[in-house]
Amino acid sequence: MAANTNTIPKPVLADIKSGLNASDVFIESTLQELWSGYGYIVRLRIAGAPVNTAILKLINPPQQTQHPRGWNTSDSHQRKLRSYQVESHWYEHLAQQCNDSCKVPEVIKSGRTATYQWILMEDLSERYPRLASSLSVSQAKVCLGWLAAFHARFFQCKPDGLWSVGTYWHLDTRHEEWQSMPPGPLKTHAAELDKKLSGCGYQTLVHGDAKVANFCFTKTMDHVAAVDFQYVGGGVGIKDVAYFLGSCLDEDAIEQYESELLSHYFRTLHALISATHGSETAGLVQAEWSALYAIAWTDFYRFLEGWMPGHKKINRYTRLLANQVFEQLIE
Repeated sequence: MAANTNTIPKPVLADIKSGLNASDVFIESTLQELWSGYGYIVRLRIAGAPVNTAILKLINPPQQTQHPRGWNTSDSHQRKLRSYQVESHWYEHLAQQCNDSCKVPEVIKSGRTATYQWILMEDLSERYPRLASSLSVSQAKVCLGWLAAFHARFFQCKPDGLWSVGTYWHLDTRHEEWQSMPPGPLKTHAAELDKKLSGCGYQTLVHGDAKVANFCFTKTMDHVAAVDFQYVGGGVGIKDVAYFLGSCLDEDAIEQYESELLSHYFRTLHALISATHGSETAGLVQAEWSALYAIAWTDFYRFLEGWMPGHKKINRYTRLLANQVFEQLIE
């Protein structure tokens, strides 16, 4: 049964109806609550407008913050508020540059009041109805193709209005987690890892939270779109790649197919950057980013070690890559 429209704040409901010239708007289903109780995402049914359905992401920060892991600090709160501002800027000013090779929802309308912030977006469910928690190697390649197209599309783009450094785990925004880490190479070399990634000569925009849960697939799982751009910003594309692979494959599969998966990403990236910037530049990008794969993976390991030391992604493969990185750093 559809929820009552009274659950949508009246100013937001009025703005949506007037902006779309709709005769009625109501919630068809609740898709998810936002992290730490900062709002919700719902599917709207719209009458008398050019679109029949749309996705509403409504941000309404709680009076008293809560965090599932206990990180309900002022820094955490401000980071979340900033992330929603970044996402609005992304949809309003940059999302239109994406095409079907790196499909994202089209923004229909957005707004803010003294209390709420909201984004009304295209409903992807008709074309991209499937979600996944894990993937086969061939399905993972579909998402890697999306990432390559996205990174090529925004190659050398300045992150104006976005995070200057994309991803939610980068060191400058995670000093509390770093402080909580036990002594060891991860803590000692944290700044060095960060510097190698942020100091890379070739930058792009990174999605910043490119986990499998943020991809929507066609019924045949051969095309994909991405959502959730709260942590989009500047960076090297290999950070998205490493994070994505850790989200959709287990450690044995990643180790077995690492070369094949990375080759697929870089072949696609090379072709796309060659078409716009020449093959020499594409080759330099591939050489620089491929050398940073283990560093990007280890940088995320650094975050996990402070945020949730028992996380399942801290596994044999993660430690293997980290040890390789540390051996190179201390040579």
